[in-house]
Amino acid sequence: MWIIFAFVSAALLGFYDVFKKKSLKGNDVMTVLLLNCLFSSLLFIPTAWHEPFGGYEVQKWIVLKAIIVLSSWICGYFAMKHLPITIVGPVNATRPILVLIGALCVFGEKLNAWQWSGVVCAMTGLMLLKRGGKKEGIDFMHNRWILCLVAAAILGALSGLYDKYLLSPEEEGGLGLPRLTVQAYFNFYQLAIMTLLVIAQRYGHTAITGKATHFEWRWWIPLISIFICMADVAYFYSLSLDGAMISVVSMVRRGSVVVSFMVGAFLFHEKNIMSKALDLLLVLISMVLLYIGTI
Repeated sequence: MWIIFAFVSAALLGFYDVFKKKSLKGNDVMTVLLLNCLFSSLLFIPTAWHEPFGGYEVQKWIVLKAIIVLSSWICGYFAMKHLPITIVGPVNATRPILVLIGALCVFGEKLNAWQWSGVVCAMTGLMLLKRGGKKEGIDFMHNRWILCLVAAAILGALSGLYDKYLLSPEEEGGLGLPRLTVQAYFNFYQLAIMTLLVIAQRYGHTAITGKATHFEWRWWIPLISIFICMADVAYFYSLSLDGAMISVVSMVRRGSVVVSFMVGAFLFHEKNIMSKALDLLLVLISMVLLYIGTI
């Protein structure tokens, strides 16, 4: 059952990336991210009232979770603004490799033959997709936005492994925190941190340039929060179920590249779609292999 929720989370993440792209085009990144944190926090206020607070011993772990996720988001948002969405997905998909290594080393997870086939197939397809960037003049070794994506992937992988630690029962070496407590309160902490960062950014930008940062309201912005919250609910629920494997869940969630790729092709009219589509087929095959390996 946990694999089903991982697939649901992947589909929702794909649309989340699309809404980010629409919201960030020509817009101030930090303000868009602040509003995302605001709307996400509002959505989880009812949950916070019914979930245990846990005091300092619980909240200190959730604050660290908020810092890790927010750092990943800041890097990822800047990259999404400046790069084609059909490039962002594949580069960001390096995250499961790091999660897999961490899960094998830290949690001792073991994959069966079907799951290993899915992992190898997905990694091959996602890495081959990067070739399209060269045709679009993107130097993967020296482009600062690609470096932002790499940083986002590393931090995202760390966040995934940390989630496993937070949610796993104590008898399995985790903290056994309630999943909705983690999800609700880390959104509140992100909002507090982003508020301070945006105030500092606006003050500093105005002081240096004499102009305010450019922001334009778009109705795509609240959709970012709605879809990331739904994706995270499915994700956290998946990890909380017996037998859930963070290495497989992380890989399946990177299947969101399929949704973002299709929208990038038809909505954003991005380049070299056909050459990328052949490589993307490997990602689809890998999703089937991962599903077979868990049923």
